[in-house]
Amino acid sequence: MVANPKMNERENILGRIREALSLPAPIPGAHHGEPSHPVSECDAAAHIPEWLPRVGVTFEEQIALFRTNATELKADFLLLDSQEELVAKLREIAAAEGWKKVATHSHELTDDACAALGLPMVRTDNGYEARDMESCDVGISACDALIAQTGSVLVTSQSAGGRALSVLPPHHVVLARREQLIADLPSAFALLKTKYASGYPSLISFITGPSRTGDIERILVLGAHGPKKLTILCV
Repeated sequence: MVANPKMNERENILGRIREALSLPAPIPGAHHGEPSHPVSECDAAAHIPEWLPRVGVTFEEQIALFRTNATELKADFLLLDSQEELVAKLREIAAAEGWKKVATHSHELTDDACAALGLPMVRTDNGYEARDMESCDVGISACDALIAQTGSVLVTSQSAGGRALSVLPPHHVVLARREQLIADLPSAFALLKTKYASGYPSLISFITGPSRTGDIERILVLGAHGPKKLTILCV
């Protein structure tokens, strides 16, 4: 009886998979050499601050770092003194870009600000048509936090009006409060655990600048897979 070459190859592949699964995965941070002693999860977490950029301790230091990082990432960041200033800035941007339709969700920051624009709105709170969302000039959302260390905006499907609001419109505007500024990524993960431990959202995203790609000849292109513009307004 002649052996089936396809079956032999299948067994070879499955054998390599079984062998790979029998090997323990490396501890994060130990990929470039075995540690001299077993490293626990707590030990690894203790070293995270050493691997990440330093962050100041005062609000002024952290907001300056966030501004620097966000600007380098091609995002627009403005620190405003009041809700009235926020509304005025939104109106200014809307007029400059010729917004005709806005996508948003219910939140204490977005409700009055979006209503003041006097434009047709698509709200994501009670369902929407994807075509309506795609026809909007801007998506205006709240967020969970601003991360000074990376210039990132932390959003979830609960805080930012669903999964698509921050992705489909070509311009994403994030509204935040000063107290939402946090120092670093470990603080962001701690916040998520505290806030959503009873039920994590279906989407957790760290938005670090507008959507971008450099796949073609390493030329940076904004807006390839999402919004080409990100504006962060903080009051």
